[in-house]
Amino acid sequence: MFQKDLLKWYDKNARPLIFREKKEAYSIWISEIMAQQTRIEAMLPYYRRFIEKYPDIQSLSQADDDDLTKLWQGLGYYNRVRNMKKCAIECMDCYQGSLPKTKAELKKLPGIGDYTAGAIASIAYDEKVSAVDGNVIRVFSRLYNITEDVKQTKVKKKIEQLVEASLADPVSSYNQALMELGALVCIPKNPRCAACPIQKDCKAYLEGDPSKLPMQPKKKERRKEDKIYYVLVCKDRIHLVQRPKTGLLSGLYGFDEQKPEHIVNQMELKEHIHVFSHVEWIMKGYLCEVDSMTENFYTIDQIHEQFSIPSAFLPFLKQTERYIKENKICQKL
Repeated sequence: MFQKDLLKWYDKNARPLIFREKKEAYSIWISEIMAQQTRIEAMLPYYRRFIEKYPDIQSLSQADDDDLTKLWQGLGYYNRVRNMKKCAIECMDCYQGSLPKTKAELKKLPGIGDYTAGAIASIAYDEKVSAVDGNVIRVFSRLYNITEDVKQTKVKKKIEQLVEASLADPVSSYNQALMELGALVCIPKNPRCAACPIQKDCKAYLEGDPSKLPMQPKKKERRKEDKIYYVLVCKDRIHLVQRPKTGLLSGLYGFDEQKPEHIVNQMELKEHIHVFSHVEWIMKGYLCEVDSMTENFYTIDQIHEQFSIPSAFLPFLKQTERYIKENKICQKL
């Protein structure tokens, strides 16, 4: 079987990642949540800053919500970090400030799904359980030449069963080896089959075309929504609005959706499109100079230091910053 060759390859080729230095449940958990939807190389600076600010479950459970989302800015999917705080609070209340040691218990916590639970339990605690993420699904769909749609529940279950049956000791290294193989060699496009340590066992390589797997349905076309925002400016200060607690970008900070009544000057900002997983915002913006400040006007420095501005609004913010710094004259109404 392929396990011995895979483990041998991993021993020589594993990336020296900071969260692998210690088999510590907290650091593994943070790294796994951050790595969802984000490349490892891109998330490492965020990981270092996060661990420095919140080195353990207790400090995370007591984190200020705005500080937390500010630290997360740039990673997107902000519900992940909110669930991390909820999880930390539950660990303080129910597990003496530690993450539980079994996959079954971990799955009960907020924001921890089957894969993350398996990763923590197997890597930190050596529980012999699987951790099936997208990398592992791709490896096994090719290894067994599975030509069915991997999004179907029955097909995913089949792959999970194959992974469970394949588990080898040490399971911590084995699960990480599968993930590493998917990340470095068995990549989505143009897999590096010549460098694969389990090439001789791969049915897709021997019988078909690995690059065509895994089989997935075509993605549905994203719906499009038109959005108009008004960036209110008074002197050197910008008005921010906290978004509703539900919906896209919930609880974060953006700009006004209602046009202000008393505008001194106005200029149109450059339109842009922001893409979410299921929707596209076609975003128009107007910088509106107003003659008086109410609450929630902040300097540029205050905004950068204190508030988490989603990437959807950053183009408008950057244009407004340039206007303030260069003291440009707005187009007259």
